[in-house]
Amino acid sequence: MEGDGQERQLNIHLDPENLAVVYSNFANISFSDYEFTLTFARIDHEVEEGDIPGVVVARVNLSNQFMKELLDAMQDAWSKYSTVKGIQDLPEAPPRD
Repeated sequence: MEGDGQERQLNIHLDPENLAVVYSNFANISFSDYEFTLTFARIDHEVEEGDIPGVVVARVNLSNQFMKELLDAMQDAWSKYSTVKGIQDLPEAPPRD
Protein backbone atom coordinates (compact mmCIF):
# COMPACT_ATOMS: atom_id res chain seq x y z
CA MET A 1 0.00 0.00 0.00
CA GLU A 2 1.47 3.33 -1.02
CA GLY A 3 1.97 5.96 1.64
CA ASP A 4 2.74 3.55 4.45
CA GLY A 5 5.46 4.94 6.68
CA GLN A 6 5.32 8.41 5.13
CA GLU A 7 5.32 11.28 7.58
CA ARG A 8 2.24 13.49 7.32
CA GLN A 9 2.60 17.24 7.78
CA LEU A 10 0.06 19.74 9.04
CA ASN A 11 -1.08 22.45 6.67
CA ILE A 12 -2.74 24.96 9.00
CA HIS A 13 -4.32 28.14 7.66
CA LEU A 14 -4.47 31.25 9.82
CA ASP A 15 -6.98 33.93 8.92
CA PRO A 16 -5.41 37.42 8.96
CA GLU A 17 -7.87 38.64 11.63
CA ASN A 18 -6.45 35.96 13.97
CA LEU A 19 -2.80 36.98 13.55
CA ALA A 20 -2.84 39.28 16.57
CA VAL A 21 -1.82 37.69 19.85
CA VAL A 22 -3.42 38.34 23.22
CA TYR A 23 -1.82 38.59 26.65
CA SER A 24 -3.19 36.63 29.59
CA ASN A 25 -2.08 36.59 33.22
CA PHE A 26 -4.97 34.50 34.53
CA ALA A 27 -6.58 31.22 33.47
CA ASN A 28 -9.60 29.30 34.67
CA ILE A 29 -10.20 25.64 33.86
CA SER A 30 -13.62 24.03 34.01
CA PHE A 31 -14.74 20.63 32.78
CA SER A 32 -17.66 18.32 32.16
CA ASP A 33 -17.86 14.64 31.24
CA TYR A 34 -17.34 15.66 27.61
CA GLU A 35 -14.89 18.56 27.47
CA PHE A 36 -12.56 20.98 29.20
CA THR A 37 -12.94 24.75 28.88
CA LEU A 38 -9.90 27.01 29.25
CA THR A 39 -10.74 30.65 29.86
CA PHE A 40 -7.87 33.13 29.62
CA ALA A 41 -8.15 36.64 31.01
CA ARG A 42 -6.08 39.76 31.58
CA ILE A 43 -6.42 40.86 35.20
CA ASP A 44 -5.40 44.23 36.64
CA HIS A 45 -3.57 43.24 39.84
CA GLU A 46 -2.74 46.87 40.66
CA VAL A 47 -6.23 47.63 41.99
CA GLU A 48 -6.02 47.78 45.77
CA GLU A 49 -9.70 48.06 46.75
CA GLY A 50 -12.96 46.57 45.56
CA ASP A 51 -13.41 44.07 42.77
CA ILE A 52 -10.39 43.20 40.65
CA PRO A 53 -11.16 44.16 37.04
CA GLY A 54 -10.36 41.80 34.21
CA VAL A 55 -11.34 40.96 30.67
CA VAL A 56 -11.59 37.55 28.98
CA VAL A 57 -9.21 37.48 26.02
CA ALA A 58 -9.81 33.90 24.84
CA ARG A 59 -11.88 30.83 25.61
CA VAL A 60 -11.11 27.38 24.24
CA ASN A 61 -13.10 24.14 24.50
CA LEU A 62 -11.10 20.91 24.23
CA SER A 63 -12.03 17.24 24.20
CA ASN A 64 -10.81 15.22 27.18
CA GLN A 65 -8.32 13.36 24.96
CA PHE A 66 -6.90 16.58 23.51
CA MET A 67 -6.59 18.08 27.01
CA LYS A 68 -4.37 15.14 28.03
CA GLU A 69 -2.25 15.56 24.89
CA LEU A 70 -1.97 19.30 25.54
CA LEU A 71 -0.84 18.67 29.14
CA ASP A 72 1.82 16.24 27.91
CA ALA A 73 3.04 18.73 25.30
CA MET A 74 3.15 21.56 27.85
CA GLN A 75 5.10 19.43 30.33
CA ASP A 76 7.59 18.53 27.60
CA ALA A 77 7.96 22.18 26.56
CA TRP A 78 8.39 23.29 30.20
CA SER A 79 11.06 20.65 30.75
CA LYS A 80 12.98 21.81 27.66
CA TYR A 81 12.61 25.48 28.68
CA SER A 82 13.80 24.73 32.22
CA THR A 83 16.84 22.90 30.92
CA VAL A 84 17.82 25.73 28.58
CA LYS A 85 17.13 28.40 31.22
CA GLY A 86 19.07 26.42 33.82
CA ILE A 87 22.10 26.21 31.53
CA GLN A 88 21.88 29.95 30.79
CA ASP A 89 21.78 30.75 34.51
CA LEU A 90 24.89 28.73 35.40
CA PRO A 91 27.76 30.88 36.69
CA GLU A 92 30.70 31.37 34.39
CA ALA A 93 33.61 29.06 35.05
CA PRO A 94 36.72 30.85 36.32
CA PRO A 95 39.53 31.05 33.75
CA ARG A 96 42.10 28.26 33.96
CA ASP A 97 45.76 29.06 34.47
